[in-house]
Amino acid sequence: EDLGDQGDGLTRVERGFVVIVPDTEQGERVTIEITDVRKNVAFAEVVKRLNYYD
Repeated sequence: EDLGDQGDGLTRVERGFVVIVPDTEQGERVTIEITDVRKNVAFAEVVKRLNYYD
């Protein structure tokens, strides 16, 4: 959905919960695995790169 201040991919899930995904680009479609969950944010790693939105 967006890029963070340090270039990490950001996406929002249910109720606006933010998931930070390093090494992604805006518009890139990936499958992720959540690696750490905190009170207001989660961190994930890319499992598979799919494609970009057309």
